[in-house]
Amino acid sequence: MGLDIRPGRPFPQGSTWDGDGTNFSLFSEGADRVELCLIGDDGQEQRIDVRDTTSFQYHVWVGGVGPGQRYGYRVYGPYEPAQGIRFNPAKLLIDPYAKAIDGTVDSSAASTLPYLPGDAGEDTADDRIDESDDAAAIPASVVIDPGFDWGEDRPLRHQYSSTIIYETHVKGFTMRHPDVPEHLRGTYAGLASEAAISYLTELGVTAVELLPVHHIADESFLVEKGLSNYWGYSTIGYFAPHALYSADGTRGEQVKEFKAMVKALHEAGIEVILDVVYNHTAEGNHLGPMLSFKGIDNASYYRLSPEDPRFYMDFTGTGNTLNVTNPSVLRLIMDSLRYFAIECHVDGFRFDLASTLARELYEVDRLSSFFDVIHQDPVLSQLKLIAEPWDVGPGGYQVGNFPVLWTEWNGAYRDSVRDFWRGEASLSEFAQRFTGSADLYEGEGRRPTASINFVTAHDGFTLADLVSYNEKHNEANQEENRDGADDNRSWNCGVEGETDSPEILALRARQQRNLLVTLLLSQGTPMMLGGDEFGRSQGGNNNGWCQDNELSWFDWENADQDLRDFTRRVIALRQSEPVFRRRDFLGGEAERSSGLPDVLWMCPGAQEMDEEDWQREDSRALMVFLNGEAIPHYDRDGKPTRGDSFLILINAHHEPVEFTFPDQVADRWTLELSTDTAHEAGTGHTGGSIRADGRSTLIFRCS
Repeated sequence: MGLDIRPGRPFPQGSTWDGDGTNFSLFSEGADRVELCLIGDDGQEQRIDVRDTTSFQYHVWVGGVGPGQRYGYRVYGPYEPAQGIRFNPAKLLIDPYAKAIDGTVDSSAASTLPYLPGDAGEDTADDRIDESDDAAAIPASVVIDPGFDWGEDRPLRHQYSSTIIYETHVKGFTMRHPDVPEHLRGTYAGLASEAAISYLTELGVTAVELLPVHHIADESFLVEKGLSNYWGYSTIGYFAPHALYSADGTRGEQVKEFKAMVKALHEAGIEVILDVVYNHTAEGNHLGPMLSFKGIDNASYYRLSPEDPRFYMDFTGTGNTLNVTNPSVLRLIMDSLRYFAIECHVDGFRFDLASTLARELYEVDRLSSFFDVIHQDPVLSQLKLIAEPWDVGPGGYQVGNFPVLWTEWNGAYRDSVRDFWRGEASLSEFAQRFTGSADLYEGEGRRPTASINFVTAHDGFTLADLVSYNEKHNEANQEENRDGADDNRSWNCGVEGETDSPEILALRARQQRNLLVTLLLSQGTPMMLGGDEFGRSQGGNNNGWCQDNELSWFDWENADQDLRDFTRRVIALRQSEPVFRRRDFLGGEAERSSGLPDVLWMCPGAQEMDEEDWQREDSRALMVFLNGEAIPHYDRDGKPTRGDSFLILINAHHEPVEFTFPDQVADRWTLELSTDTAHEAGTGHTGGSIRADGRSTLIFRCS
């Protein structure tokens, strides 16, 4: 019995089930012909010639085809690599708009290369077309049922000023969690489990920022080493939640499981932010595999070299760069964002190597079409938009230069805070970062919360390793320890790897607390690396991108509970006191009743710092008075209220420092938190002085 085949519609793109059949639509500007391949459970294909086109959209409606149907495409056209044209119908292709993808790329089953390799190292090594079929190696696109019961779920829309971001990995967070059911560990359902959500809510975080969950394709050189792309910055499906994070199945079940995870996190008051990789794909450079975009329309989807279109412009360090200047490619990105925002209810996005998206031609252009389209979008413009404000191309470091509505990973904050607690950064630089980086954001009409403050992230040392290792230890990556940034320096925490000295252990623990306190009490929006709150270590590996194993998975059994409890107290202090999460920059303005400015910087002797004090290169200690009375704040009923004032004593010297309580700001001080365990919280002082141990922070409530 023949299939019921009709012309269908050009939009929406991808596969759309209507209850009677499915509409398929694929963009290709350069193709001569397109075949839709319906794939049976036995792997056999039923090929349908897609005859109808509208505005370069190949479209067809097939009756009786519904959820769970696997499919792919074969696209016909010339194979002329020197011209940037790479059609090869022998290669089965993933639908760029597939909402679900079943399986992984298996290059051992068939060659996914569109060419017969020539001599290694030659520019023309990809000249000869490979006509061998690769269907056995390519995962299938899947038609889905989009229905889902969201109940009363709505966007949470937490203010940035009350947001605590927790960067984590769907799999790594629960893979070793003893209270998560074993069959759910490492999955969306595992992250939605009671044990996982309870931990996050008790810690006090308000948003999880998930490393990439778009469907991933591992690089072949990793597979040959027995490794995989654990971080997931190797996207091949911008609409499909990665199937291997699903406990329920891969024929569309992963979509419902992902939505259920978002719903469960929302019910707990936790927003979901996705780390998205719209700057490049998993297809690599001109010698890379053909999985989807490269075979559908290489010249449209990728930025090709104007001088030699055989090659790709590479602003990402991965071999290719998506061509955001092409309207159809820009539409794909926007459609992907809207899909996850509208259909999957996610609350925001962190854009990997976002400077790449701003490149109109070659220069980074802040007014590029990508930002313009997002700025006017009634849905996306209301979400949390976070830029990683750099790429690897010329002029790619753009911290502080993104438009309004955007926040940014503040790399300057990370570097300054690390250097300060190493005893290397100046007081003035530290003060600038601690108070929201006004030098970067104030002149652009933005607020302190535009600064996403972080000290550690997935890319680099964990916090525990940062203060324990002077050199990276990436031997497990099988690149002879050449990979990963050489960004660590001595923290004066003893001999690397030494763990039997109580003094060294105490110093390392104190430095972790110093960095956490600084991060969580700085003006701006804090982002913690998941696991830092309990001392998670990767054994000195600062580039765990390919380590999908116990090196990267959270080690809950050996968690430092004291450090976790300390972190919880700091988060609670931040959330309860508006003075630590101002919506406006500190300006030195006085509050009328007290006559005190909103911030006062003092030397350890309690005298206000002058220009000479700020310029002293050997000074590593200071006091910060934050005036709670100068902070306009409102309770949940909209009634004006005031928070308390605080005095913070900071000693980044390796030796103790004597601090004098400043009687010009208060009469009594009560210790709230101390990174030095010699001082007990709750202790009151009415004047005089206090000794702060080397590398320590003390926070006092003023009254």
